[in-house]
Amino acid sequence: MNEYILSCCSTADLSEAHFRSRSISYICFHYELDGVQYLDDLGRSMPFDRFYDAMTGGADTRTSQINVEEYTTYFEPFLQEGKDILHLSLSSGISGSINSAMVAGNTLLERYPDRKIYIVDSLAASSGYGLLMDRLADLRDAGQSLEEVHAWALANRLKLNHWFFSTDLTFYIKGGRISRASGFIGGMLSICPLLNVNHLGQLIPRYKIRTKRRVIQAVVDKMEECIEEGRAYSGKCYISNSACGEDARAVADLIEERFPHLDGRVLINSIGTTIGSHTGPGTVAVFFWGRERVD
Repeated sequence: MNEYILSCCSTADLSEAHFRSRSISYICFHYELDGVQYLDDLGRSMPFDRFYDAMTGGADTRTSQINVEEYTTYFEPFLQEGKDILHLSLSSGISGSINSAMVAGNTLLERYPDRKIYIVDSLAASSGYGLLMDRLADLRDAGQSLEEVHAWALANRLKLNHWFFSTDLTFYIKGGRISRASGFIGGMLSICPLLNVNHLGQLIPRYKIRTKRRVIQAVVDKMEECIEEGRAYSGKCYISNSACGEDARAVADLIEERFPHLDGRVLINSIGTTIGSHTGPGTVAVFFWGRERVD
């Protein structure tokens, strides 16, 4: 059986050490900060605190997708080494980068007809995408084949649940996810929207909850509601946050108290610079395995 590569994008928002420890390869998105282009390289070229401080200070951010040439350059060395590839892309409901990955993959298969390249839409984002990759690494390490892991990803990706909230609506308004009128009223009333990612991998506002204290409780309540095992849940839970570590820790403490059988402690990561360019500071996202997303 040929060795194969598990691959994703930097938007899976795990640390470089985490990717390396699980033998997961990744390709970097890129973004602009006040007209200067950077790689979304897990905080190496732009530390996360500096990035979010710049946004708070009014810096302009833009993101761009990974193009076909970049994917080709990234994939080809693996094929030259005789390795097959399973690549999961950032949700197509958020980015069109999967299209470039598929074009690159198809082009390379013409050059390397004996190799296999599977491109999968993760329908996930941030550390939820990372949690999915982590599970695939578990399956690979347990001896499952490329085909088996590929099939599992397709069959189970919608069981990965995302729930998140923001205490700062500025960048949700700027990106058009929340109207200016709703954002103004929300700010006046201290409303923190609770959102999730639907079955199409799109970010959807679900509830308007007043005060940070209540939305922290609400996101943990949603976790319990969406997990089939309830408080007996024994899977992993990841959290990502954008420059609001205290809020993330408060959510993690509640989760660890309510779900005492978790597989390890809640892992808290930073929302990276690509996704953070759209959320801005003040977002906390919770990711776990639960019932399949159907809307």
